[in-house]
Amino acid sequence: MQAFEWMIAGRYLTPRRKDGFISLIAGLALVGIALGVATLIVVMSVMNGFRYELLGRILGLNGHIMVQGYQGGLADYDALAKQLRQVAGVRRVTPIIEGQVMAMANNAASGALVRGLRPADLKKMPIIATNIRAGDLADFTGRNAVVVGDKLAHTLGLTVGDNITLVAPQGTFTAFGTAPRLQAYTIVATFDIGMYEYDSGFIFMPLEEAQIYFRQTGRVSGLEVMIDDPDKVAALHEPLLRVVAGRGVLVDWRQINSGFFTALQVERNVMFLILTLIILVAAFNIVSSLIMLVKDKGADIAILRTMGATRGAVMRVFFIAGASVGVLGTLSGSLLGILFCDNIEPIRRFFERLTDTNLFSEEIYFLSELPARMDPVEVVSVILAALALSFLATLYPSWRAARMDPVEALRHE
Repeated sequence: MQAFEWMIAGRYLTPRRKDGFISLIAGLALVGIALGVATLIVVMSVMNGFRYELLGRILGLNGHIMVQGYQGGLADYDALAKQLRQVAGVRRVTPIIEGQVMAMANNAASGALVRGLRPADLKKMPIIATNIRAGDLADFTGRNAVVVGDKLAHTLGLTVGDNITLVAPQGTFTAFGTAPRLQAYTIVATFDIGMYEYDSGFIFMPLEEAQIYFRQTGRVSGLEVMIDDPDKVAALHEPLLRVVAGRGVLVDWRQINSGFFTALQVERNVMFLILTLIILVAAFNIVSSLIMLVKDKGADIAILRTMGATRGAVMRVFFIAGASVGVLGTLSGSLLGILFCDNIEPIRRFFERLTDTNLFSEEIYFLSELPARMDPVEVVSVILAALALSFLATLYPSWRAARMDPVEALRHE
């Protein structure tokens, strides 16, 4: 591309009074591409952030593989856990007991899930150990101590040192019928991992006390297995099955949360297709503005051809004019999208203060902060796709300008 081609394309892009409408359409195309690229980067980053944060919290609290016992639970679980730890790729094995309860205090009640495990195992869970809101895990000893979610404690009006009463679903049979089993425990710590479902519904209890409370003496509900790489969980199924054969079944995180993450992936793909249409519409604006520019500059094209400009030179002039709109729109949209993702949480809080509304309810979206995680490969893919659409949009108008007959163009002037 020669210097005069860039000069002529630049003059065509410079708005003048008689070309104001064409320049307006080109400007709208630039803004449309910029907004489309920025929106696509932001939405894809937010969807990635949701998946990453939810996956990290779910797996950090629930483990990658669960070895579940048959009816009655798992007996001789310490020996089985020792054998599982010897499998290559296994990082940690934790015996647990789980059960639903009704938590009550201060004339308030809320459903909760009690998880019994040893104090040493609870301290090895980084998602809990690093997110203690009040109290100390060092006090999680004995039979009377529990650790509860901060949102649950707030709902019941409790703080560290207060008692919480748990009601088991299976009552005690007496001569006068079934009496509910109530037991009071002391809150020694509260945690806040940033996921509402867990912060408002989880209670941790020492394993020995949970066995007594849920009448599982000498047994556990299952063994939580943490592995080095959760994405390679399928490769560990066979060696783990050989260890637990006849004593339990394996359920991995993909099976437990398959519906949730499948829905998230489908939503992500649909949003990508819908938002790509924004860029496509903006590309059509480039086509329309260039066609109008070619028709308006018919005499200029004829003069260029008579002065010796080749068809290729004319085509390159209009290609540069159209591609410049696409490139500027793509680059400005990319910069806008990246800056928005880097500051998405302060922007959300600003608009919440401005409108006095809750734009991101943690009860609905599970997370307390709006996540955004940019994937460099995806960002580059969006940029390349926008540039490709912009370049394709310039081909037909540029080809039409190059095919214009100078004699016919001057005759109609």
